[in-house]
Amino acid sequence: MTVDYLEFFPDWVRDAAEPRGETEWWSWRGMRIRLERAIAPAAPVKYVVLHGAGGHAEMLWPYVRLLGAVDAVAPDLPGYGLTRCNGRPVTYELWVDLAAELVRLERERDDRPVVVLGASMGGMLAYSAVARAGADGLVATCLLDMRDAEVRAAAARFGWLGRHSGSLLSGFRVLDGMRVPVRWPARMSAMANRRDLNAAVAGDRFGGGGRVSLRFLRTYMTSVPEVEPDEFTACPVLVVHPGADGWTPVELSRPFFDRLPVERRLVMLDGCGHMPVEDPGLGQMADALRAFNAELTSSVDGGDLTHDRARGQV
Repeated sequence: MTVDYLEFFPDWVRDAAEPRGETEWWSWRGMRIRLERAIAPAAPVKYVVLHGAGGHAEMLWPYVRLLGAVDAVAPDLPGYGLTRCNGRPVTYELWVDLAAELVRLERERDDRPVVVLGASMGGMLAYSAVARAGADGLVATCLLDMRDAEVRAAAARFGWLGRHSGSLLSGFRVLDGMRVPVRWPARMSAMANRRDLNAAVAGDRFGGGGRVSLRFLRTYMTSVPEVEPDEFTACPVLVVHPGADGWTPVELSRPFFDRLPVERRLVMLDGCGHMPVEDPGLGQMADALRAFNAELTSSVDGGDLTHDRARGQV
């Protein structure tokens, strides 16, 4: 990769020795999927980490460091990073299929609890993958339901375009194969609250500096969650939402989050932008993740099912 995102994080994250990721390749549906993987057999919890628009596995790997020694895997989703699609059309549904299959495979590898973490649009991707494949925990930085016009408006570079994107893109399916710079439809300038980080993302040809097909945009902007939030029973949910998110403020996630009937918790990350790299919020994120892991492992050791515990707690 051309951008070292770790340099934008505080010293305590950069100085962390664990975990170090290694590249692995996965042949799936005729594509060559690049995975970043850290193997820690003694770690009590495993993580599947999913990026969003303008991201890739290495962009999110610094967040894995917040967990200490951990078993984790993060894919470059089709259209980003080093993954090679080999001519296969990329849709948002393909992302959900891939994420769900990866989660299923990780659950079958051994009996340790599996947590799925999704950042930005990866939050709802993680939600749908978990709803389909199951997991022991779900972590997201936000939960964006594209059926909400205000969510679509926030996601798009221009609000009016986002509100009407579904009908506009559906009316021009003949252009599905056209690829445009990611920064055209998405507000990549709001990725972070630091100009240098935004510039790095915009210049990353494997992420925010790449291109995306109109087919993917259409299928994402018209996407529907795997199950309605009221029907989600898979596992506890932790939302670690940036407190100074200039792209998708927490008010956009609350309606979906508040409908979840499982044990749930919302932690606001003080001073953090959409891509959280600031303290004290980043430290709050680390504390919340480690506490979440401890609760899961305690529940498993005690023989309880985590999703049967007290519900609706915030």
